[in-house]
Amino acid sequence: MASIKIECVANEGYRIGESPVWDEKESALLYVDITGRKVCRWSSLTQRVQTLTVDAPVSSVALRKSGDYVITLGTRFAALKWKEELVTTLTHVDKDKPNNRFNDGKVDPAGRYFAGTMAEEIRPAVLERHQGALYTLFPDLSVVKHFDQVDISNGLDWSLDHRTFYYIDSLSYSVDAFDYDLQTGKIGNRRSIYKLEKEESIPDGMCIDTEGKLWVACYNGGRVIRLDPETGKRLQTVKLPVDKTTSCCFGGKDYSEMYVTSASDGMDEEWLSRQPQAGGIFKITGLGVKGVPPYPFAG
Repeated sequence: MASIKIECVANEGYRIGESPVWDEKESALLYVDITGRKVCRWSSLTQRVQTLTVDAPVSSVALRKSGDYVITLGTRFAALKWKEELVTTLTHVDKDKPNNRFNDGKVDPAGRYFAGTMAEEIRPAVLERHQGALYTLFPDLSVVKHFDQVDISNGLDWSLDHRTFYYIDSLSYSVDAFDYDLQTGKIGNRRSIYKLEKEESIPDGMCIDTEGKLWVACYNGGRVIRLDPETGKRLQTVKLPVDKTTSCCFGGKDYSEMYVTSASDGMDEEWLSRQPQAGGIFKITGLGVKGVPPYPFAG
């Protein structure tokens, strides 16, 4: 095993850093600060962060085939033109739930944008329950709702053969799998493949590696864990210097680096003084595995 190295590449104290995505064209990491209402881009070439402020909580960002990005903003799917700093609403969900917002989102191998909603938090992980739903935005900009009664719609990814969809509803403390039909984007046969242990705390964002194993960021657990979705066993734990680890993705030239976002919301001064990098963006090298490049939205 190569020795694992963890460094904080952007110590910006984000309130809720989330949704890291590698943008190969820019050699940069995209991510958001949900409550800070920012879409950010950290360049691996200049080590600098560019920031774009938006008008609502922004919870996920994804690449777009035609160039630029798509985001989930409030309860809207929207297009983002980076250079022009232009945000255009594509469509609206949960119109009957003014207290809701989107949370995590990711594009499937066919170019559909999956994202789920939740009620606004009273404080971190405390909210009105069962208010969220999981949606797909299709390339023709139509929307399908898969199911509702979701607490905190979170981590998502697809198996390497594209026949399984993995999903996390955080307060179920479970990583779930569904059968997946890539032709139609339909999901079914939900089952739990891993239940988190007490010290792992709350499952948050998730990604997959080229060996088909899942990596899950554990909110309040200060770690990312590697799971085998076939056996339901935890294979590895990587601890970080902050408690509120929120999501993870692979990036870098050959997708051998892991990037982990974190949050600082809900931490008092004493807690922050112990964890000065809370809300930072971390790079992990030496894991010995590579990730799958992100899929762009086809619409």
